[in-house]
Amino acid sequence: MTRVVSTHSYRGGTGKSNLTANIAASLARRGRKVAIVDTDIQSPGIHVLFNIDPKLLRFTLNDYLWGRCRVEETAIDVTSSLVDSSNAPVPCPGNVLLVPASIRAGEIARILKEGYDVSLLNDGFHSLGEALELDYLLIDTHPGVNEETLLSIAISDTLILILRPDYQDYQGTAVTLELAQRLEVPQLLMVVNKVLASFDFKHLADRIGTTYKTPVAAMLPLSEEMVGLGSSGLFSLLYPESPYAKGVEQLADLIEA
Repeated sequence: MTRVVSTHSYRGGTGKSNLTANIAASLARRGRKVAIVDTDIQSPGIHVLFNIDPKLLRFTLNDYLWGRCRVEETAIDVTSSLVDSSNAPVPCPGNVLLVPASIRAGEIARILKEGYDVSLLNDGFHSLGEALELDYLLIDTHPGVNEETLLSIAISDTLILILRPDYQDYQGTAVTLELAQRLEVPQLLMVVNKVLASFDFKHLADRIGTTYKTPVAAMLPLSEEMVGLGSSGLFSLLYPESPYAKGVEQLADLIEA
């Protein structure tokens, strides 16, 4: 049975897509078959992390939503893009598949103007899991709260709620957290990302955990190397000894548990 893992943040720029992609790679290296769906249709971008040229895509999630193809036809195998710092393939007994959203301006404009039948997403998630025999389906959600994110949260076995140490993030996260609790998501993992090295990590984690009455599952530091990488690869594979990579593995452990 496919387990659904959604990654969500109330605001953009939290590192949500990066974290989703790195967790997918971690699960695949453990022998799991994983698919990522980029449901941030208004501003897609996770394909960049896997070095995918959008011009070469036959189908995207948009094509499925417009009835042009079956949802499983949108999935592309990106396992070969999992490489280390020497550009050598990383041993991976599992697979990472990606369902990208269209980067074409016309397709994005159509979504913004006409919308789409959100129930098709639910059908597509179930069809993907069955057709591709997935162990995990990872949903990279659109920031904020809308009909699509509510659906993703509602069907999730695990919700990764990511925020930065920023007061605007704190307030928005409280809203999402309450929604997740009302929807009775079985597993909630709160992650604080882009934490400055000068911060007291334990004190910050304790304070946030106390405020939300939810323990912090991982504290991920702001890394100059990651900023320099500019989304041109998966950080946890390029810097496997980094605190970020260790945090990703910690989250994968919790998801599998």
